[in-house]
Amino acid sequence: MSQKLAFADDHFHDQCGVCGVFGHPEASNLAYLGLYALQHRGQESAGIVSSDGQELYVHRAMGEVEEIFQPSVLAQLPGSLAIGHTRYSTAGDKALLNAQPIMIDCNKGKVALGHNGNLTNAAEWRRRLEHRGSIFQTNSDTEVIVHLIARSQTRNLSGAIGDALNQVEGAYSLLLLTQDELYAVRDPRGFRPLALGKLTTPGGFVSWLVASETCAFDLLNAQYIREIEPGEMVRISKSGIESIHFAP
Repeated sequence: MSQKLAFADDHFHDQCGVCGVFGHPEASNLAYLGLYALQHRGQESAGIVSSDGQELYVHRAMGEVEEIFQPSVLAQLPGSLAIGHTRYSTAGDKALLNAQPIMIDCNKGKVALGHNGNLTNAAEWRRRLEHRGSIFQTNSDTEVIVHLIARSQTRNLSGAIGDALNQVEGAYSLLLLTQDELYAVRDPRGFRPLALGKLTTPGGFVSWLVASETCAFDLLNAQYIREIEPGEMVRISKSGIESIHFAP
């Protein structure tokens, strides 16, 4: 019995949930509802980062989604873009410092990142990056991706993301948020799920959604469009949706 319980527990720990919203005036509220639908993927901590086109706003805390994101908290996360993350640790200590999304301000601008998965060469890259002067603020392997993006010689963000991800190994689905763009990325082997959805109001107003599972779309009455393909990066901006295949 103990072996079966241990196996189930290991499988359970292997999940986190991510949800992203682009182009909705209540983006953080939609991200909250998406995380609520994904709560089964992680009960350790949760966070949301939103953007009003000028600034990024963040709230992260330990606990479950419904406890963390009271109306007063969501009111402090304005804007029409947001990403959210609910966590059960696969790498890193169970502590607030490892809660996601992670935020950085680097030569590529302000970027927030939420990650579902595990990087198998994270420890090796962490040693290399620390030797080169990088200072890590968390124990999570997710921060390795952040530092690789910041150190990329590619100036545009989509190129830097692809450059960073081509140096890591493992399973991941990622959401990245800037002041005016949302990126959704899936590892080349498609180990972690990630889906694209669309929410259309009665007036014809369209918003885009990305989530680890389509149950997030169901709760929001959104339309499932398709899976993000293995090795694909989807960039969502005011110009529309662009598909980039970053894996060699």
